[in-house]
Amino acid sequence: MDAFDTLQSAQPLRLVGSVVETTGATIAVADLPAPVGSLVRVDRSEGGPIGAEVIGFRDDKTLISPLSDVAGVRRGCRVTLTRTRRTLRVGEGLLGRVLNAHGDTIDGLPAPVLQARTPLHRQAPSPVDRPRITQSLSTGVRAIDSMLACGEGQRLGVFAGSGVGKSTLLGMMARRSAADVIVIGLVGERGREVNEFVERDLGPEGLARSVVVVATSDEPALVRLQAASTATAVAEHFRDRGKSVLLLLDSITRTALASREVGLAAGEPPTTRGYPPSTFALLPRLVERTGRTKQGIITAFYSVLVEGDDPNEPIADTMRGLLDGHVWLSRKIASRGVFPAIDISESLSRLMPQLVSKQHLQAAQTVRRLIAAYEENEDLITIGAYRRGTNPAVDAAIELRDQIEAFLAQDATSKTTPKTTQAGLLALAQKAAAILNRPTGAAANAAAAAPSASAPGAAKPKPAPAPRAAQPQPNK
Repeated sequence: MDAFDTLQSAQPLRLVGSVVETTGATIAVADLPAPVGSLVRVDRSEGGPIGAEVIGFRDDKTLISPLSDVAGVRRGCRVTLTRTRRTLRVGEGLLGRVLNAHGDTIDGLPAPVLQARTPLHRQAPSPVDRPRITQSLSTGVRAIDSMLACGEGQRLGVFAGSGVGKSTLLGMMARRSAADVIVIGLVGERGREVNEFVERDLGPEGLARSVVVVATSDEPALVRLQAASTATAVAEHFRDRGKSVLLLLDSITRTALASREVGLAAGEPPTTRGYPPSTFALLPRLVERTGRTKQGIITAFYSVLVEGDDPNEPIADTMRGLLDGHVWLSRKIASRGVFPAIDISESLSRLMPQLVSKQHLQAAQTVRRLIAAYEENEDLITIGAYRRGTNPAVDAAIELRDQIEAFLAQDATSKTTPKTTQAGLLALAQKAAAILNRPTGAAANAAAAAPSASAPGAAKPKPAPAPRAAQPQPNK
């Protein structure tokens, strides 16, 4: 952060107000004309001071949302402005560390030495300053690299219901990705899952080049909301230093839920399914901060927790329109024990045609057609009503089903390279082409019935009898 930013964030004068009202987790303060987004300190009667953020105004009162428990706050407590602009300390010392939403380390290790500062909330890069995405990024997940190729700077969503394997998939990408730095935001997670993700899904190999930002489900809504911005700000810092950054945010849905809590507490009217307008304004601002710039790259994956497995619920529908592709995890596939449970037919990468070779794209389209053909006829196949030879695509799909499933499935600990992934995909496409080019129907029966001329002992065909000459008919 330069001197101008430091001057902007400085406190111009000492502003002090007092608590006059509390409504749920929102505190109304009198005589505090602080701007929205400012940090304030509330001096409680017992328990020590707590931090809070200005979220709005109502009549002559300033509304603040606390960053911790409000127990001990009473009418008349002093509220003091501490900072008008939020910043974070950042640097290379964050690699391998676990942070809270405020950017402080919580892993029990000594605090890192961080020389730089970055704003918590930044404007998205100008559209005309974004270079085209032309280079693919290996995620280390075979199903994504082969069928849903991701580009450096692309934004994709991982859509799934609860318990279908989102966190495991994100952990696989964190360990296997070719990016320089991984930034992981865990928003609204259960407390016990944080160490599980860091130790099991991420592992020492992934943690060494990662920064993990955590806000558990029991923390105030404003803290959970801030965690998404903190993870994005850390990713922006490394991007501005020329790094290729992979941002994994789990989940954007819990971020939206936290935004809904804050918005409703500030007095916003609920609109679609109880979400206030500010939530749908927040999502594009957060997503557009990532991507490719002239300085560096942020490739982002946002997990979307689909309520009731409904793909058209408001947050999922909004995110599909904002992102450059979506990866859909199917509960039906997961129930068969196939992981990652990616439903290829329902998933899409909008930039894949620009990122892979023509041969790779044609092979992926061939495999996708076979998957779709099997799904369309699955009921007939299951009950034995489908007759082989009726449809060549369905025949190929039946013969190659096990091989396609084995190719797309991948153990969380297994490794794959772009070269082996592409070779496996091309091999599947060649087998499919061989089956699709077989003669079928009457042509196949004729070919099977016709003896080969080169077969030993084959009977030679008898010559056809010569036509008999027409005999003259007697006159009647």
